[in-house]
Amino acid sequence: MTSSFTVHAASGYEQLMGRWSRKLAPLFIDFAGYGADEKVLDVGCGTGSLTFELAKSADIAEIQAIDFSAVFVEAARQRNTDPRITISQADATALPFADAAFDRALALLVLHFVPEAGKAVAEMRRVTRPGGVVAAVVWDHYGGMTGMRMMIDTVAALSESGRQMRSRYCFQPMMQPGEMKRTFVEQGLTDVTETELMIRMDYQNFDDFWAPIGAGEGPLGRYMTLNAAERERVEAAVRDAYQAGRPDGPRSFANVAWACRGIVP
Repeated sequence: MTSSFTVHAASGYEQLMGRWSRKLAPLFIDFAGYGADEKVLDVGCGTGSLTFELAKSADIAEIQAIDFSAVFVEAARQRNTDPRITISQADATALPFADAAFDRALALLVLHFVPEAGKAVAEMRRVTRPGGVVAAVVWDHYGGMTGMRMMIDTVAALSESGRQMRSRYCFQPMMQPGEMKRTFVEQGLTDVTETELMIRMDYQNFDDFWAPIGAGEGPLGRYMTLNAAERERVEAAVRDAYQAGRPDGPRSFANVAWACRGIVP
């Protein structure tokens, strides 16, 4: 499996997205549900936003967390102090677990970075017992991430490469209305439900917004492999969009995610 998410340092990811995925995790858990003595799989755990939020429930018996990135696995392991949690490096499209090993398989902000997203859903179904739950949530890059769209629309106005980046970013897998639901149904899940979850991303100032992107983290950071002059031009244009004619300072952006849940027959 390959991943379209670029990661250089766990700290960079935390500033780019980890702090926001931690806000989304409780909403996703409420949607996906959990029960006493369950075994839960976190597919694509990153630095542990969902893993450690799940662990706040004393009722859960075991949490297995996997990620494709060795950087994320190491960072999550360093944070872990809970004996119920095991964190390992693995491929979402070839999960190293037996059939029906879990009561629930969950994926927080992962499937849109998996080129073979349908195969990952099939694997989540395979390792979940009959009657168990498979659930996932992804950002709506096209219509639901106002702060990130501000950045990519600005970049798209500057160059052809920026327009190409916007097209890739807005139409990653599982992001269009009903797309995840159709995939869940195609993979044989039943009672499939799709909904929207929303949080707000609050930044202290432009540097708080820009630092991880400028450092090359995440899907937007991949675009920053530019020469010095172009980087300065892009940064200045995005700064102008962020400030919107007012002094630099706090800004708040609404962010919507698609969440989907199905039952293993």
